Amino acid sequence: MEEFHKQRFGTIRRNEETECSGDGAGADGSGGPVQAEASLLTTSAERQTMTTQSKFYCNIEALNPTEQAHHKQLTDKLIASRGEIVEMERGYEFQFSPSNFSPAELADWVSAESKCCPFFDFHIDLEREGSLLCLRLAGEEGIKPFIRVEFQVPVK
Repeated sequence: MEEFHKQRFGTIRRNEETECSGDGAGADGSGGPVQAEASLLTTSAERQTMTTQSKFYCNIEALNPTEQAHHKQLTDKLIASRGEIVEMERGYEFQFSPSNFSPAELADWVSAESKCCPFFDFHIDLEREGSLLCLRLAGEEGIKPFIRVEFQVPVK
């Protein structure tokens, strides 16, 4: 699964309430995002350790080869088109413009991702009269480090 998640993004804000799930105020009280200053640097060995020593791991074998190829294409597009990243208490929210990643594509991605990573809680929101698409990935205690590694979320 790690080859699905190659790119990283620089905007992240910490806030339980987001544009898709609430008031959209930034963690610093300014209403804007807090810029991440450092990116997550991990090696393949670190990723392997993280995924094998925890209950959170991707079982890519849950998808057949055709599904794997399609899921990789969608994952690459999802990461490339992702805009703002919002840190939530139990996970992260990724925000998109529906013109770059459609609700149908996101639903297709969630359907496949739920097969190989069934421990995720998925939430899809379409807000602002259809101009903002949000995906919240959440889960049990300890899920956030897995999300940061698998989805190349920058750390502060």
